[in-house]
Parts: sequence; structure tokens; C-alpha cells
Amino acid sequence: MRLLLDANLSPRIAEGLRAEGIDAVHVVDLGLVTAPDEEIFDRAASEGFTVVTADSDFGTLLAMRRATSPSVVHLRHVAELAPNVHLALLRANLPPILEDLDRGAIVSLSPTRMAVRDLPIR
Repeated sequence: MRLLLDANLSPRIAEGLRAEGIDAVHVVDLGLVTAPDEEIFDRAASEGFTVVTADSDFGTLLAMRRATSPSVVHLRHVAELAPNVHLALLRANLPPILEDLDRGAIVSLSPTRMAVRDLPIR
């Protein structure tokens, strides 16, 4: 699995994931830090990334396009939390959803709840 972290999350999260052997990059690493969501979405889909974001726009793009990729992990209710908490949340919850993300899914993840929905969104 390859993760692409959106600009609304810290690049330190990608660094922490890489330290654990997870293929993770931040949009800043790809020169996409100021790119519109549509461009990030298309790049993720074409290069096999799962988008990790705190932005609901990626779910909207999936629904509007009836897309089967890219998979998206939407971190919810985390704006006030530090990047190390975001990293811990991902570390704890990525293993059980790997197959879902590989198959094509949107995962809504908060400190208290997780929901997985297969793609395309109907």
C-alpha cells in the first residue's frame, strides 16, 4: 500500500509511517502542496496511492465521479490533535483495513469510530 498525505496533515506523519516501513509521501514531496484536490485525486489514482486526508472533499470527488480509486482514509475530528496523535491513529487502524483499501474503499476514521465503505460509492 502506498499512502499520499494531503496538505492538511503534517509531513511528519509521512515521516513516521516511513520509519515503520510504510510507503508514505506527503503532497509537499510531490510538488502538490498547493495543487487543487482534483489534481491530487487524479495523481493518487494514476500512481496507486491511497489518499490520507482530513478533508471531506475527497469523498465528494469519489461520489461525483463514481470512482473505484483512489482509496481514501478520511481522518475526522482530528483538527485539534497533534500530528503524533494522527500518526498513532493511523498506526493502530491501518492493519485491519489494508485489504479494504487495496480493494477500493473510503474509510472514515476518528479517535472513537471507524467506518469502511466500498467503492464506488452508491
